[in-house]
Amino acid sequence: MLLSAVSCNFLEQPQTEEAIARVNQNYLYKKDLKGILPEDLSAGDSAIFVNNYINNWATEQILLDQAKLNLPNSQQEEFESLVKDYKRELFTEAYKDLILQKEMDTLISEEDIETFFENNRANFKLNEDLVKFRYIYLNKKFPKLNKIKQELERFSKEDQKALSKETLKFKAYSLNDSVWVSSKDFYNEIAFLREKENKDFLKENNFLQQEDSLGVYLVKIEEVLLRNENAPLEYAKPTVKQILLNRRKLELSKDFEKEITKDAIKHNKFEIYN
Repeated sequence: MLLSAVSCNFLEQPQTEEAIARVNQNYLYKKDLKGILPEDLSAGDSAIFVNNYINNWATEQILLDQAKLNLPNSQQEEFESLVKDYKRELFTEAYKDLILQKEMDTLISEEDIETFFENNRANFKLNEDLVKFRYIYLNKKFPKLNKIKQELERFSKEDQKALSKETLKFKAYSLNDSVWVSSKDFYNEIAFLREKENKDFLKENNFLQQEDSLGVYLVKIEEVLLRNENAPLEYAKPTVKQILLNRRKLELSKDFEKEITKDAIKHNKFEIYN
């Protein structure tokens, strides 16, 4: 009877207080189902979906009623207190976030970032190996292979200009060696290293040349930082910025709480009785 009564277009009918399910003194009404149906369901699928929803609702209500009957009053009172505290926290934190989003300056200067980092450098340890590198992957029969190899290893300004003119001829490449990359990403980037992941490769000023069935890899490792070493500023910068933003937010939040309390006292909304 329930499946035949509920269809995909029942929500379009005038809303009434007609109940479609009951568990003890708890009722589920048609209007409670508004908006729960996924789009593009057939009539049959809609009926099945709604029926499952009703059964799940009923199960939850039965469990809740049984819990209220069987759990000790002290435990129920504790849960009610936790619910009230959680609700209060949700409302107050959401309101403070709304206000702070409008008021807080999210711009953190490079000077502030550098100062904080220098004063707390020992707290920023690497949890993974980092590497700066550049590489080129080209055809085995590339006509100027030795020249490309020399330019990649030497990498003077003139070499960089020369290599940039040849990039369209490379199978793959990365010439930006100023950015720290995790060792995991390093191994994933270079196909012939992917299966080995040998830490012997991670040595400063190391040059690797390796052939595979399709071409030749030329890899120059510039710098390496190992796990548990101090992190470089450029790598730690996003974390430092977030720390400074959180501190600023906390300070503004405290100031905001003081201001609204003062305002409530001023307008006789808050009184302490002796």
